[in-house]
Amino acid sequence: MIAPVVRSDRGVRMIDQRALPRIETWVELRTADDVAQAIRDMVVRGAPAIGIAAAYGVALAATSAVGVPRAEFTRRIDEACRTLAAARPTAVNLGWAVTRMHRVAAAAREAGADDATLATQLEDEARRIDAEDLAACRAMGRHGAELIPREGGTVLTHCNAGGLATAGYGTALGVVRAAVEQGKRVRVLADETRPLLQGSRLTAWELMRDGIDTTVIADASAGARMRAGDVDLVLVGADRIAANGDTANKIGTYALAVLAHAHDIPFYVAAPTSTIDPACPDGDGIPIEERDPREITEIDGTRVAPEGVSARNPAFDVTPARYLSAIVTERGVIRPPFGPALAALLAGPAAASGS
Repeated sequence: MIAPVVRSDRGVRMIDQRALPRIETWVELRTADDVAQAIRDMVVRGAPAIGIAAAYGVALAATSAVGVPRAEFTRRIDEACRTLAAARPTAVNLGWAVTRMHRVAAAAREAGADDATLATQLEDEARRIDAEDLAACRAMGRHGAELIPREGGTVLTHCNAGGLATAGYGTALGVVRAAVEQGKRVRVLADETRPLLQGSRLTAWELMRDGIDTTVIADASAGARMRAGDVDLVLVGADRIAANGDTANKIGTYALAVLAHAHDIPFYVAAPTSTIDPACPDGDGIPIEERDPREITEIDGTRVAPEGVSARNPAFDVTPARYLSAIVTERGVIRPPFGPALAALLAGPAAASGS
């Protein structure tokens, strides 16, 4: 297990996920702007992880501003919140974490806290967000492991929903880890996940470190593997879940869900409750990030497409709730119909039916 975001004495340390698996290198970020840029550049990625990074970014802005005039102190925190919240649009955890930090700052101001005390409270809140995610992923793993057959089986994954995408344990890969810890024999087929190869670079790297049986496959081969009977279930993470259960995840997830449906294979989503967006009624309201077309037309800076050809590079797609077999959260596993189930889940922990 590896924590991709760490608060250090001098700033925020992140493992540079762009360099994996070739080299394991860490970057040290000193300002909230640096953290926001790291999120945009995908030094850190994964919905929970970028929420944690943003929380530490706000805390960093507050700590560095202690001692300036109060108006300037407030302005710097507010500006850091705006900049970090806008770093990437699809993952709801980013805005959720920044909003939570902003509320702590507002409450501290209303209570008359001095700047140093306010900065300490923000630091504590960021650490809580970090710790809560790790606890949530472990709970999610325990619930979700029950969905994996007692004798084990082959799990198809897409993108990276492991420790690198969270505080260190993982959502979808947290379920895999928990099942292995229970003694189940689990084999993972990791979609390479074009165009940035989070599956072949990151998921395979993580699981091999843990000694979990992993095979990388081309995205386009998933249907053939299903038809051959090589897949027992599909397990993915999520960047935003709408109120009706429609789910945004890495581009290519929708196609997997349709294929799983056609082959009568369970399709599961694992995500913390912070990924659920009750203000978004359905998938049509989820903003989809369009990234630089060069991620499609180039590989490691080498052009592979003809000069002048146009390219589209949406980073995510939306899977309609009708293709989901269940959603795994830290409060339990919920099944269709997802609208009322999600509403009950958010109303309190007791509302979820644990596995």
